[in-house]
Amino acid sequence: MVVGGGGKKKMKISEIKMVDIPDVDLSHLGVTKYGKFSVEVVDPVFDYLELMEIVFNFSLIRSLLSLSDYRLVFDAMHAVAGAYAEPFFVDKLGASRISILNGLPLEDFGHGHPDLNLTYAKDLVNILYKENKPDFGAASDGTDGDRNMILGREFFVTPLDSVAIIAANAQNAIPYFQSGPKGLSRSIPTSGALDLVAEKLNLPFFEVPTGRKLFGILMDAGVLSICGEESFGTGSDHILEKDGI
Repeated sequence: MVVGGGGKKKMKISEIKMVDIPDVDLSHLGVTKYGKFSVEVVDPVFDYLELMEIVFNFSLIRSLLSLSDYRLVFDAMHAVAGAYAEPFFVDKLGASRISILNGLPLEDFGHGHPDLNLTYAKDLVNILYKENKPDFGAASDGTDGDRNMILGREFFVTPLDSVAIIAANAQNAIPYFQSGPKGLSRSIPTSGALDLVAEKLNLPFFEVPTGRKLFGILMDAGVLSICGEESFGTGSDHILEKDGI
């Protein structure tokens, strides 16, 4: 099997070694030994939560969600983000359990469509336009949780604008960026709002073809902190993949 690409030297896998062990109980955290072989089961939600507490000001968010006249709703779309939603928003930040929609991950996404937009996340959209509507709404895409959609009361933030809003307020609002972002980048189809933020903040700016790996190259080079693309994918160099939750 050949791996690699992108101009890099290709390598071949010449041997695959298999180990014959009983089925691993994935509900049991910790190390289990099978003779000389050991398997460690970790909780990715806990590890990710620890990282997010460094990136964001959880105490400030918690104080907002504790206000009696402020409500949020998050739609996990029956996908992987559902495993993170309750530990984050309910257990850690104090939101009500009814704030989480479609929080149980399902193989068929609850017979819904996994794409993230105003059409397939219409349940969330309708809630933000109803009487007695919440103040803030968000959704993560229905497959791998690497994209996000943001709504307000009867208001939709396009993916073209959300990354610009995040970048413009990052240094003041997000502890991870207290020294300021290193640089900003967007995909070609994404609007020029981010360009204006980069110019105003005197930050390096990069326009790239659609493709997450191009953002990753810039992050590895130490010249990019915040990026976004037209499909709701927003990310930063705290983790090189997109970051929906």
